Parts: sequence; C-alpha cells; structure tokens
Amino acid sequence: MKNKKNDALELAKYYDSWIDECAQTNSLNTIRSYESAMNLYINFHENVKGLKSSSFSSSSDFSRETIKEWLVWLKNKRGCVPQSCNVRLASIRTYLRYIGEQDIKYRFLLLESKNIHRMKETKKKVNGMSESAVKALMYVPDAVTSTGYRDIVLMAFLYGTAARIDEVLSLKVSDLDLNTDNPHATVIGKGNKIRTLYLPPKLVSHLNKYIKKFHGPEASEDRYLFHSRVKGYQGKISQEAINKRLKKYAAIAHETCPDVPIHLHAHQFRHAKASHLLDDGMNVAQLSKLLGHTNLSSTMAYLDITIDMEAKAMISLEDEKTRNMPRKWSKGKDSLSELFGRKRIK
Repeated sequence: MKNKKNDALELAKYYDSWIDECAQTNSLNTIRSYESAMNLYINFHENVKGLKSSSFSSSSDFSRETIKEWLVWLKNKRGCVPQSCNVRLASIRTYLRYIGEQDIKYRFLLLESKNIHRMKETKKKVNGMSESAVKALMYVPDAVTSTGYRDIVLMAFLYGTAARIDEVLSLKVSDLDLNTDNPHATVIGKGNKIRTLYLPPKLVSHLNKYIKKFHGPEASEDRYLFHSRVKGYQGKISQEAINKRLKKYAAIAHETCPDVPIHLHAHQFRHAKASHLLDDGMNVAQLSKLLGHTNLSSTMAYLDITIDMEAKAMISLEDEKTRNMPRKWSKGKDSLSELFGRKRIK
C-alpha cells in the first residue's frame, strides 16, 4: 500500500524546485501569484477538508472534482472574483504541468485540470482619460513642497512613457541615461523582459531637476528614483500609497475638469497615453512594442480597438514588417502547510 505521507512529501519537494526554477525566468509578481494560489489550495485542504500530510493523496486531492470544489470555495467563501479564481486555477495547472514533466505518473492530473472550465469573467474596461484631464491633474500638487513636486514628476513619467506603475517605482537612478542625444530609461517589465523607454525633452528637464533636488549632485546609482520617505533611498514606494494620493488629486481636479476620473489609479496614465498616441496616428505595431505587449492582440484588447480600427492596425503592421525586412520541507511534520512551506490562512 502506498505511503500517502511520502506522496505529499514528494509533491512538496517538487513544489520547492518548481518555485526555484520559476524564479529564474519569471517576475516577482508571477512568483507571488503562484505562491498565493498554492497557499490557498493547501489551506483549503487543511482547514476545510481537514487533511493532514499523512492522508494526502495526489490522485484524489489534485483531482478535477477537488480543484472544482476549491474554486467554488474561493468564490463563495473567500469572495474571490472570477478573474482571481481563473488566475489561481492557471497557477495550479502550471504546477501540475511541472510535476508531470518530472514524473510521468502525475501527467494525468494536468489533463484532468484542463477539463475544468474557466469562470465567466466580466470584462473590466479601463476608463479613458482626456489630455485635458491629464493637464488638470498636473496642476493640483503643490510644486513648492517636496512631496508635491515628486508626485508631479511621477505623473509626468507615467504619462510620458506609458510605463506600468511597478516598472516606474522599481526604477533606480542608474536605470536613467539623461546625458545623451537620445535620453532613455531601462525598465524590467512582465516576465523580466527588459525594455527601453524614450524620455521626452520636457520630462528629461523635470528629471534632472528632480534628481538634483532629491538625490543631490552626486546621487548614488543604487537608489530608487522615487524612494519612500519612510524607508529611505533603498525603499520602494508602494503602489497603494501612490494610488491613494492620486485619488486625492483626482477629487480636486474633477471640480474644474469633469473628465478627470474620480477613482483614478496609476494605470490610467498608461492607458491614456496609449490611446492618445493611437489617436495621433502612431503605428499600432510600434505602440505594442512601446507598451511591452507580447503580441498585437494584447494591444487590440487593451485599447478596445474596433473591427474597423483593427483592420487598419493590421495594415499598419504589414507596412511595419515590410519596412523592417532585410534588404523546504520538514519530513517530521504532519501538516500540509508546513510540508509545502505555506502559512496557515485563518
């Protein structure tokens, strides 16, 4: 008879090596998503089903029915929206694919999980923001104060480069090259992909002034460009803190410019810039590259491009192609959470 404790121990070892391998090719956010999904899955087995590592069985506890039961629990008991449930399902599938590659006896688990239908999602459309709204927002912070000026430069950077908020907050002084004919910033995007962002002249002027003000004439290159006042130069500002300030500015700007979204968040600067560049006639292939999208369809969906606009975009893509053609686990524990290195969820 198979020792179920050894079954759980083997899967825990595979989980550990899976995360280690993923860390070499995936972003920190992706790793956190994987860990969060597994944390919830293991705790579901312990807290809801009352399982111990000694009673854990891969064939039944990673079965199609068990995973479906877990998804219902996520939605009904933990209040997870369909989008979140689907992301967590994808994480579990990725883990099952990995263990199937390590040992053929586990391959059937991935096949079973693929028969689970994704939950129907409600498409969340990013609210648009006009150029007038962007300008109105820039006038709200008090440029005389340090925090106010920092926020102006941060908003200018978000809009001027169409970068993701995490990409901007992760920037260090060394990632900027301002003293060149083509000023640019180097960011690390999704999937640890490196991307170069062109910096407009006005933004370069702001950045030079900002660095001198916040980092001094000889700034240490390992400092975060937009560092935390509490944590110091080596601490990143949290996205939550930035979005909280943006909502404050939006409430004020909305009074003079109704185009400003009341529930403003940092991502809307990126979406606004992309929309404005598209309206100005930027080639959609170039826009997709600027945004750091893996494929053109992502850009189409992101900007809610209509069928007519999509046809024009495909033509512009073909033109672009033509131009570019060459001329820790513990064996003595009987707890699933501890075996998989997970924390208990209360």
